[in-house]
Amino acid sequence: MKYEPTTILHLVDEGFRRLPDRVCSATKRGGTWIPTTVAAFKTRTRQVALGLYALGIRRGDRVGLHAENSTEWLIVDQALLSVGAVNVPIYTTQPGEQIKYILENAGARAFFVSTPALFEATRPYIDSIPCVETTVGFFGAYHPGMKTLDEVAGLGMRLHEENPVRFDTLRSDVGPDDLASLIYTSGTTGLPKGVMLTHNNLASNVQASLERLSFSVDKHRGESMVSYLPLSHVFERMIVYLYLFAGFPVYFSEAFTEVLEDLQTVRPVHFTTVPRLLEKVHIGIISRLDSLSGVQKQLLEWAVPLAEAYDVEMRPSLAERLEYAAADVLVYRRLRDLFGGKLLSITSGGAALSGSIMNFFNAIGIFCGQGYGLTESSPVIAVYQKGALRAGAVGKVLTDVDVRLASDGEILARGPNIMKGYFDNPKATQEVLTEDGWLHTGDIGVIDADGYLFITDRKKALFKLSTGKYVAPQPLETALIGHMFIEQVIVVGSGQKFCAALIFPNYESLRRHIGTDASLAEHDEASYPPYLALLREVIDEVNQQFPHWEQIKKIRLLKEPLTVEQGELTPTLKTKRRVVSEKYSALIASMYA
Repeated sequence: MKYEPTTILHLVDEGFRRLPDRVCSATKRGGTWIPTTVAAFKTRTRQVALGLYALGIRRGDRVGLHAENSTEWLIVDQALLSVGAVNVPIYTTQPGEQIKYILENAGARAFFVSTPALFEATRPYIDSIPCVETTVGFFGAYHPGMKTLDEVAGLGMRLHEENPVRFDTLRSDVGPDDLASLIYTSGTTGLPKGVMLTHNNLASNVQASLERLSFSVDKHRGESMVSYLPLSHVFERMIVYLYLFAGFPVYFSEAFTEVLEDLQTVRPVHFTTVPRLLEKVHIGIISRLDSLSGVQKQLLEWAVPLAEAYDVEMRPSLAERLEYAAADVLVYRRLRDLFGGKLLSITSGGAALSGSIMNFFNAIGIFCGQGYGLTESSPVIAVYQKGALRAGAVGKVLTDVDVRLASDGEILARGPNIMKGYFDNPKATQEVLTEDGWLHTGDIGVIDADGYLFITDRKKALFKLSTGKYVAPQPLETALIGHMFIEQVIVVGSGQKFCAALIFPNYESLRRHIGTDASLAEHDEASYPPYLALLREVIDEVNQQFPHWEQIKKIRLLKEPLTVEQGELTPTLKTKRRVVSEKYSALIASMYA
């Protein structure tokens, strides 16, 4: 099926016609959900859009948006698109220097920011960014000369009174090939690059991704959806567009730590996530074994390994189906209640989802699969589909998208979802986009005989041992991170004789398992033999799945986790290997002394 080129505005309008007089979104603030109806959303969007027009924002102008997920974020986004302007979203975790660089590089004429706390990162720089003519605070003026969102809306109300057709005229002028967003990829090296995505880049991806939902959209239309991944990332943004287009109200969580609570309250039928949340839930379920006793413990000890042994590709025998049915009645139904009890499916993205985690969630009755893509591809290139899961695979290629492998195994993609290029950076564009439209993804993969795509590693993450053997660290890291004792792991060994690893363990699980409250005093392995013994067991077991030159020979434990704030992870939680290698160079060197 081929999709006619269209705009995000058209898709959202279609979705709103499916939700007349209903809540289209809600934002959690201070523990309270604040709903917004379709009518209120449309009115506020028109007001803000015309207010922007009154301030001089025109078609093609770039505007920075620095805010947490909220209805206001979405209204500003739709207002910008309505006047033909370009949304330049900024992660809430990005430091002030990067925000300054993004605004300057994009030539942003205006800058929206949600709260005073978030504005603190930009405050020292904002007056020295000449291109920014207008700053707007969602809930007040946090800086001299800053306007409020209400003031901008007020300007729009007056303009609408003067010219009631102006808004519709502006929207009708927006076309599929117009630039909709300039998204700066955080990258694991170098300065961020502005990915230019058109309306149709995103709209085509929305329509093709909607095909892959594992439940009936018509049957469940009107059910609520929870959104917690940042809208500044193209994955969640495209998904929220999809929800609105399909007629699903969106509920924006207030904090990552409250996601499970929000799922239980909102009771969605689907949500998108990153593997880390699913790994934490899985580890939490296993960890409960230590605190249970009697029949409850026996049931969990029986049902959890049964779920972990599930194979998404194999139809269970009659005896196995009866055993899973019994486990569902006694255990799995209660586990589904952790997600609100109505959850039908989960889509995981952003990083590799281990096959064991995929098997586990499908076994307990929640369809769980993963997809693959990049900011440069709007983002989805491939994703799971109902009745066609394969553990470890990222699914099959989307409608309208073509994929082939280069001679070195790099994945190349072409289709209506592929970016126009990097903003004001023709050299970087030429490095990843061929003249005939193929995007070099930088990922290494394989496509099996049935058309399933597997990602084996990042091209730049591959390293060579001194023995001449190449190592792809991601599969080994993915296999280890699914374990209850391991939070984070980075495989190292470039130019060395063997592979080693830096590990940030789940210290709470380790201590509870060992029965001690001992803390990690220093990095020397001799100081924490009980921890090392348990971790060595896990590593030795996982090592058996890999060739001997990829096996981890030595490890060192980290006292603190890698974080976005410390610059060790990108906003999408990918490891900045160069940064980690430099920061922990002495610790790494100690393994090869």
